[in-house]
Amino acid sequence: MITHSTEIKLFTGNSNRALAEAIAKELNLPLSEIEVGHFSDGEISVHIGETVRGRDVFIIQSTCAPVNENLMELLIMIDAAKRASAGRITAVVPYFGYARQDRKARSRDPITAKLVADIITSAGADRILTMDLHAAQIQGFFDIPVDHLLGGPLLYKYFAKLVDDDFMVVSPDVGSVSRARTVAQKLNCPMAIVDKRRPKANQIEVMNIIGDVKGKKCLMIDDMIDTAGTIVQGAEALYANGAKEIYACCTHAVLSGPAIERIKNSHITKLVVLDTIPLTEEKKIDKIEVISVAKLFALAIENVYLDKKMSEIYDD
Repeated sequence: MITHSTEIKLFTGNSNRALAEAIAKELNLPLSEIEVGHFSDGEISVHIGETVRGRDVFIIQSTCAPVNENLMELLIMIDAAKRASAGRITAVVPYFGYARQDRKARSRDPITAKLVADIITSAGADRILTMDLHAAQIQGFFDIPVDHLLGGPLLYKYFAKLVDDDFMVVSPDVGSVSRARTVAQKLNCPMAIVDKRRPKANQIEVMNIIGDVKGKKCLMIDDMIDTAGTIVQGAEALYANGAKEIYACCTHAVLSGPAIERIKNSHITKLVVLDTIPLTEEKKIDKIEVISVAKLFALAIENVYLDKKMSEIYDD
């Protein structure tokens, strides 16, 4: 895509090298040389192997598991580029970890999303490029520009071929209603809501289904799936209420703890995810299909590099 200059530099850490390579391929550029390793005591060691002075540097790094390791890699790579006199540093963070604590839900809780935003800014990033933050207001936690890409269009385009008179979009909880409503409008189909109560973190109890799902093909959509408790119990509730087929999709496939076993043993026909987080071999099961975000991020990087407006990407 970019052919007019070699002033752009693409770097990546160890969190999602496959995605970084796919983005570089879309841009028709090589990944720049960088060594990201460890000292004998476990400290992260970074060395940039080529000049970045005055260059437009893009550092591609999801802060997924191991979260602290990948976050520190990102921070140290930013610092290395800044101290090497990079012209502009954009942190490309397809999955922004530590986003779930975005407010004080209880007394004496931290707001880790704000803390991480401050740390990335202090490290020297000039801009953030990310996708589907857990809460949109996290954009305001940064004191630098944030380009917030949406994974929804990639997902609903995939499911558009399944839409018929029996198709319905389902929000797995009240917090995802806005996202589900947008997809339902795009697909021109009705919507239902799973009403649930959460006794404590990562445990839910489904209460009822708002909407008639009997005989329907249901699509549950969420921004992330972690332990899969919400999505699987939602699927069981839909099945119990007469749904004939149940699909699920999300942008960020965290899939920690018992998630894979839960999905294997659930009534979910297919789970479609984006590759903001790499799937390890044990997570690559028949029920899970992956769609790449490489082309979208490549287009966004090109627009940032060329100082072109991003509205066409958001509108699409």
